[in-house]
Amino acid sequence: MTRREFAAAPAVLPAMPVAGAMQAPPERNLISGSWDVNRVAGALLPRAQWQHFPRWRDRARWEGLAGETRRGLVTSGERHLGAPWTVLPASVFLDYSRDGNRSRYEGLRSARRGRLQDLVFAELAEGKGRFVDEIVNGVWATCEETYWGVPAHVGVQKAGTGLPDVAEPTVDLFAADTAATLSWIHYLMAEKLDEASPLVSKRIVHDVQAKVLTPCYLRNDFWWMGFGQDRAMNNWTPWICSNWLTAALLMEGDERRRAETVQKAMRSIDRFLDGYHEDGGCDEGPSYWGHAGGSLFECLELLDSASAGKMDFFGLPLVGEIGRYIYRAHVAGDWYVNFADASPRIQVYGELIYRYGKRIKDEKLIAQGGFGAATRGGRRASGSLARTMDGLMLEGEMARAPKTAPLVGDVWLQGTHVFVARQEEGSTEGLYLAAQGGHNAESHNHNDVGNFIVYASGKPVLIDAGVETYTAKTFSSRRYEIWTMRSSYHNLPTVNGVEQAAGRRFEALDCRAGAGERAEFSLNIARAYPAEAGISEWRRTISLDRGQRKATVVDEARFTGSSNRVEFTLMTPCAVTVKQSGVLALDGGAGLGGKAIVRHDAALAVKVEEIAITDGRLKPIWGEKLYRIQLSAPRVAGSGRWAVEISEA
Repeated sequence: MTRREFAAAPAVLPAMPVAGAMQAPPERNLISGSWDVNRVAGALLPRAQWQHFPRWRDRARWEGLAGETRRGLVTSGERHLGAPWTVLPASVFLDYSRDGNRSRYEGLRSARRGRLQDLVFAELAEGKGRFVDEIVNGVWATCEETYWGVPAHVGVQKAGTGLPDVAEPTVDLFAADTAATLSWIHYLMAEKLDEASPLVSKRIVHDVQAKVLTPCYLRNDFWWMGFGQDRAMNNWTPWICSNWLTAALLMEGDERRRAETVQKAMRSIDRFLDGYHEDGGCDEGPSYWGHAGGSLFECLELLDSASAGKMDFFGLPLVGEIGRYIYRAHVAGDWYVNFADASPRIQVYGELIYRYGKRIKDEKLIAQGGFGAATRGGRRASGSLARTMDGLMLEGEMARAPKTAPLVGDVWLQGTHVFVARQEEGSTEGLYLAAQGGHNAESHNHNDVGNFIVYASGKPVLIDAGVETYTAKTFSSRRYEIWTMRSSYHNLPTVNGVEQAAGRRFEALDCRAGAGERAEFSLNIARAYPAEAGISEWRRTISLDRGQRKATVVDEARFTGSSNRVEFTLMTPCAVTVKQSGVLALDGGAGLGGKAIVRHDAALAVKVEEIAITDGRLKPIWGEKLYRIQLSAPRVAGSGRWAVEISEA
């Protein structure tokens, strides 16, 4: 097997833009381009004619679910009957502005939303009206909430952080999701709600309009809309747009205004797509793909369904590449490549991925979806009401879907500088290597230009730790005080005591990638560091030699000064043993980590630091602790060369 370049990428990438303000992405208008309001209005089915899911009254469809599924849905609803509804105190909302905690309020709110969904699905499955009063209680309680969003997002109001201002309804991820949830409940069982009181449906219509549809119709300054922005959009845009479209298509009674809203959402979706490179790489990582690419899929599905197929955008090449990203970032089992804030271990929406694969006619994506659904062990994926509904409607088909993930062998996403090489395509055996270039102003950014991760037979050995539970500090000017965000806690060098810095100008240059028996990725990371690091050039070459079954990282550097300190960090979940000078053994034992041998220049001093994990987001992934290996060279002249070699133990 000879060395070859990736077919989709040139041997040498063009340099990214130089330092300075971020440039506005070019507007491509892939979705809205030829769809003005009049054409949209002509394509949309009238609201009364649009049938997306079976309603409560379609008893044959609901009773056609497997008996075990129906019993599970009913049981989940029964546990909520008669229990008091959780209160959302103003004092807990104020936690965020007082001490930065966002989890306490979000936890209470999430429990209310989850309870309401459980009750709705129990009633749909049973169909006897037994859960209707409790659904009404939940709907009424939800409508009575002053603000459907969360404390971390209320700061966009003119009143600022603290309590929400009822006079200025603003729309965030959670407000839009609530609007969609109530809209689907109204669609599914309006007649049952009316049996309790006709004012329940009327209240839903009023509050969805007042809290989401009218603000989105009248305002153009919500940042996630992307209008007049000088930056790329992130998962907020398609996530909100999918719920905004849902509410508009189901609840907007004025057909002209309905079409105008749909067309406006299409323009926002275009602003999201403008920030994507042609390879479909998601710089937010695979755990955010579920509400980036995944929500994009839902937006396009809604447009297609509500127009009876007239508005079909699944043939766009970029839409296809965005879908394929999720299997290109898959390592093994529930492990995924997790640069930036993405979690390394995620529960994917298998049914959504499967449907995406069918729409773009990609067998690998279909298989990835089947695998994702099968690995849940019969449990339903948690998520929005619509995603749960889609999963239920696919129940029989998913049972027949392929269950084996494609496990692709080589990936090069040149737009985001993400490189992947696996020992053997279709197998988790041997080493898996992933690395990235990019820049330090990406969405959910960590200062991690040139970082890499290694798995051994599907288990992590050198890692990116991920991110802790979000607090006020996470998205503040103090973000890079958090250890998980810093380059010194990634598999990167610290030079003369200086770490990488945050900002668009701190970037990788001269990125090159090639596949074959020796898959290789190289880049210059010098510009990821500020000037005080004293680096004039730093070439990092990361490779997987399939023949010798080893991964190698070679660093070649030139400095502006004559005496320099270099310290290399390696992060691992495995216990570390110094076997001999220049040789480390990594052993995950009976835990989640793999086993590997790390060989390094014997002249480098070794220090191993144990990092206790107490955070509620990291602990379920990594357990009680991680280890930080530091390899130090205290006196380096004008240049240096170092190599680290990783092989499976």
